[in-house]
Amino acid sequence: MTDLIEKDYFKDKDLNCSEQIFYAANIAYRLNLPHSALKTAAGFGGGMGIGATCGALTGGILVFSELFIEERARESEVIKALNAEMFETFKARMYSINCDYLKEHHSSPEGTCKPIILEAARVIESILDRELDNP
Repeated sequence: MTDLIEKDYFKDKDLNCSEQIFYAANIAYRLNLPHSALKTAAGFGGGMGIGATCGALTGGILVFSELFIEERARESEVIKALNAEMFETFKARMYSINCDYLKEHHSSPEGTCKPIILEAARVIESILDRELDNP
């Protein structure tokens, strides 16, 4: 995931932060999701369009849901634990999970969210690699 985002793999697609995470995971973890599933991430970008929770993190929730939920979240406590770990780890590194704060303090000199998306990808990838037993 991180490698795809670092190399601007999705630049020509003009994807938001949530979409970049979901698309990158689709490739990196061979989820084989169709475009109709991937586009569900669209509305989460920009802190759900209102500067709230970072879209890269909500993209992570989509990834965790795809990988660890068979039918419904209530079937397992794992999704809550993974989400909590992702949010806590990211917040410890970036001091917030709020889109507006993150853009103000961590966007690139060009004004993009790439540094934020990369940090979210690192957090998500480390959790996935451990949970999926990928070295």
